[in-house]
Amino acid sequence: MLTLLFAIYTLIELTFWFIVSWIVLAVCYPFDKARKAVHWCSKMICMMFWKAPFTWKQRIIGLENIDRSKSYVITINHQSMADIISLYFLPLNFRWVSKQEVFRMPYIGPMLIAHGDIPIQRGRAAESMRKVINDGKMWISRGASIAIFPEGTRSKTGEIQRFKGGAFALAKEAGVEILPVVMDGTTKIFKPKSIWFNWRNVLTVKVLPPISAEKVAATDTSELANEVHDMMVEALAEIRKN
Repeated sequence: MLTLLFAIYTLIELTFWFIVSWIVLAVCYPFDKARKAVHWCSKMICMMFWKAPFTWKQRIIGLENIDRSKSYVITINHQSMADIISLYFLPLNFRWVSKQEVFRMPYIGPMLIAHGDIPIQRGRAAESMRKVINDGKMWISRGASIAIFPEGTRSKTGEIQRFKGGAFALAKEAGVEILPVVMDGTTKIFKPKSIWFNWRNVLTVKVLPPISAEKVAATDTSELANEVHDMMVEALAEIRKN
């Protein structure tokens, strides 16, 4: 019963903010090219989702590593769709890089369009790389950050898989820092093999120290990807110990 009630609450909330987001975009577009106002609407959706169940707990670690005046390329490990709504605990205005298929989903797709997120097509690596770099640099020039899952797809094991190079190439091209973020607990929102929510879920979001723009510029892309990968693997292991 609680799961059904929460699902209805989430649908109502999503519908409300869906309408508000498009109104806000229309009103603010001429003077808000970074879409901060629309991002705030998306943040409200995600915070209301996470905060409504009083038994759900969130641990947000390392916010002191964020300089709100900067734009970053944010790298996040990918375990479930809930990773997306979890990143809104960060006090940054960011755009997502996501596969084209997500933009066709009811409610979610139009929200991503209003938010200004970047769609890419699987199987077209060169074309996708160009789009990530071109669109990413545009949003960064407007003061936004870019959030990317460098694994490219969800991990089936929960462990962090090999990284692709798009996030690191973008950071080099744009001359910005890389902000690694590690999440755990997003796969446990539902009970195992069930449609029922796990009301004892604990979400952890850990922000690691950023990789400086100078180091990004001086380091080979593949080497940079490996270094960030190892940092995030170590951080995930530490999270799971506590």
